[in-house]
Amino acid sequence: MKKQIPACVALALGVLFAPVASAASIADLAWMTGTYSGPAGPGVLEENWTVPRDGSIQSVVRMTSGGQTSMVELIVIEEEDDTLVLRLQQWDPGMKPRTEGPTVMKLTELGDNTVAFGVVGEGMFNTLRYTRDGDTFTISITNADGSSFDIPLTASR
Repeated sequence: MKKQIPACVALALGVLFAPVASAASIADLAWMTGTYSGPAGPGVLEENWTVPRDGSIQSVVRMTSGGQTSMVELIVIEEEDDTLVLRLQQWDPGMKPRTEGPTVMKLTELGDNTVAFGVVGEGMFNTLRYTRDGDTFTISITNADGSSFDIPLTASR
């Protein structure tokens, strides 16, 4: 005689062991949208994040000091293969690239008002984390040499 698993036990096991849909979406980064600025080293760092749309979100970043722009950076985060990929490129004045190509990073963590990326291959940074708490937008950076620091920025109104 065959034994049957009660329907409620089968349903519970199916829910328990079902694959979790973990596809990250650009829409999850809507909290990043805005303009932020604050001191960074001897200068001022500004980040301007667009509204996420059609699978991407971007930021134009500017570092100024002594009445001059010392660096411009473009950050693009896109949906790729059910995850998020960040690419960034920096330029010195005159649009002189600081590196031969962009740094490429993949999503490592996604939570409420926080997102983190880890480098793919070699790059300017090992990890980048963005966190927003009210009007404070914090960039946490771990460099290739293992040193780390935070840059707290304030939302502009």
